[in-house]
Amino acid sequence: MSEDNIAMHKKLEVTGNVIAGKAEDEFRNYEDSDRHALVSRHYALMRKNQTVAFQEKMQAKYGSFCNTQMTIREAFTALMGYVDSSDPDSSLPNLEHMLQTAEGIRAAGHPDWFQLVGLLHDMGKIQYLWGYAEDGQEGTADGDQWALGGDTWVVGCQIPDSIVFPEFNARNPDMNDSRYNTKYGMYEPHCGFKNLKFAWGHDEYMYQMLKFNKTTIPEEGLAMIRYHSCYPWHNKKEYTHLMSEEDEDLLDWVLEFNKFDLYTKADVRPDVEKLWPYYQDIIDKYLPGKLCW
Repeated sequence: MSEDNIAMHKKLEVTGNVIAGKAEDEFRNYEDSDRHALVSRHYALMRKNQTVAFQEKMQAKYGSFCNTQMTIREAFTALMGYVDSSDPDSSLPNLEHMLQTAEGIRAAGHPDWFQLVGLLHDMGKIQYLWGYAEDGQEGTADGDQWALGGDTWVVGCQIPDSIVFPEFNARNPDMNDSRYNTKYGMYEPHCGFKNLKFAWGHDEYMYQMLKFNKTTIPEEGLAMIRYHSCYPWHNKKEYTHLMSEEDEDLLDWVLEFNKFDLYTKADVRPDVEKLWPYYQDIIDKYLPGKLCW
């Protein structure tokens, strides 16, 4: 990472309210949204299948990033038809949600790398191109996507009851394994989030992909990508016993990012072609050329 990039993000300036696409209390409705049945099924499957063994299987499959080489623009084109079946708030293709997020961050005056994080944060769902239904990586709106999207948690220790759909926790095989079903499970106190395994999805894939391609997006931005779906941590204050001092500093950045990820969702479609030249310049600065996926 260049010294210039390090210098410009040392202090987080928290912005005011985000201009929401709808009333704030209408977001993350897991009780009676129009998509409740689909979302409930997603989390039932996710909780049943996301284990330490599954995480390690997916790490082995994707960790070498040898599926293809594409530019960010080409990857966006490939992701154009993907709709997140776990999201109760929006039925728009993910590309358009990511542009909504980036535009909200831009309007708030955050630096260009922060805007780029908004644009890229869900791009790890591109795994559906190489995934299989049995691994929860279908790309259709009603397909199984339990290893692509949804709220994540730390695998290898007790799943907290504060997570969405806690009634599904008992379905997870690791919760019957004494190595993994305690407060610390397979981890040491305050070992740091860099040493944890998270339920596999778009966050973990994209975080590792960016590191593999040697992006100059600062660590704060990479943390936003890796942890933005871990609502038990940043929303419910779980896993504090596993945090390092560095993680405490990163939490504020993740919280600032997440208000844009959540509250900019709306069914008004952004003009992709009009907005793209602005974001291409930022991409060229931090992630130029063809990348390994």
